[in-house]
Amino acid sequence: MPKRFLTLAMLCALWAMPMAALDATLEIITSSTKLPFVIVEHIPDNSEYGQKLLSQLVGDLKVSNHFQVEKGENVKNSDPDFQTYKDKKIDLIARVSASKKSGAIVGRLMLYDVRSGKKVFEREYAQSTLSRYPFVAHEMCIEINAYVQAPRIDWMKELVVLAKYTTSGNSVIALADYTLTFQQDIIQGGLNIFPKWGNKEKSIIYFTRYINNKPTILRYQLSTNTAEIITQSDGMAVVSDVSNDGQKLLLSLTPNKGAADVYLYEIQTKNLKRLTSFSGIDVGGKFINNEKEVAFVSDRLGYPNVFATNLEGGNVEQLVFHGRNNSAVSSYDKYIVYTSRESNNEFGLNTFNIYLIATNSDFIRRLTEKGSNQMPTFSKDGKNIMYIKHTDTQSALGIIRLDYNSSYFFSLPKIKIQSYDW
Repeated sequence: MPKRFLTLAMLCALWAMPMAALDATLEIITSSTKLPFVIVEHIPDNSEYGQKLLSQLVGDLKVSNHFQVEKGENVKNSDPDFQTYKDKKIDLIARVSASKKSGAIVGRLMLYDVRSGKKVFEREYAQSTLSRYPFVAHEMCIEINAYVQAPRIDWMKELVVLAKYTTSGNSVIALADYTLTFQQDIIQGGLNIFPKWGNKEKSIIYFTRYINNKPTILRYQLSTNTAEIITQSDGMAVVSDVSNDGQKLLLSLTPNKGAADVYLYEIQTKNLKRLTSFSGIDVGGKFINNEKEVAFVSDRLGYPNVFATNLEGGNVEQLVFHGRNNSAVSSYDKYIVYTSRESNNEFGLNTFNIYLIATNSDFIRRLTEKGSNQMPTFSKDGKNIMYIKHTDTQSALGIIRLDYNSSYFFSLPKIKIQSYDW
């Protein structure tokens, strides 16, 4: 492996550090580490989708935080003049093209190592429909990243499931890529909200629909396009988390028109167990600490805050001691992200920021600033957080790269997201 890529080993080592240690190392990542310089060029074939693929790949490489990136021009399908690129201090040349075949899209990537003066690989990547071209770019980025032996970025190809409002009283559930460039509506008709992935394979979705004026939790099989009822409740029925093996659900329910509480539901036995019992509101349960405990949001202090209990429904412990309006919790093992309201503007947009804490320490880290930052959700590897950012002028989907203290935004000009899962 060329010496210039050895700096990526430093990133690999930093990647393995606990989150509490990362802030002390950010300067090494952002200024001292020389990242490989890659230029992305287009070999014209299908110009429309080739250019889209080019732009998407450039964006992915930037989001990875593992490269310096330049968007190149159209080039001929011939070997590059390596000396010209070497003079510009470019390390890698990524050349892409796209073609349509019976409604499908096929992207081709040729990667050249400038130092060695060789083509290091050539690959084709296919997706079943043209609209799925972002996934072609994501796969390309993952493979370029693997070539320089940078920390894995497989999360880029993970599907997002989201509920988006269409008209008054109606919403659809859709599948998307992490940038929301690709979107495919899959569940329509009525109010379909609170989608949640049901297993690691992402072949099952839980969601809530009103049936006979009752919120009803359904289990939807993507492969067969069929749904079955799990349970109903009077005022609220939401799947807030799913265990790693897909066999346990945390639900927020309000049976008998009472206050909302957190319940544990077992798929195999269909046993429903109440974990919290409070006259006010307990919602949004999330598995934490190797799924031995549950974090949830409660107003038992007179305002929303984050608490924890065990799977036996034992003592309740306060987890967050910062802020007076904390909600929208997500978890990854012992790490928790939550939103905190930090202004009280009666007529304008309030400021909500996102914070990261660890359950085994006093560690706390603010992840956002300015605007209303909502719906934080961990990626499956716990290395990234997706969220929605609203300002006075625009709304955007945000991605926080935790190990690099960086954020990236994708505009949401024509979509109103109710909730989502990554």
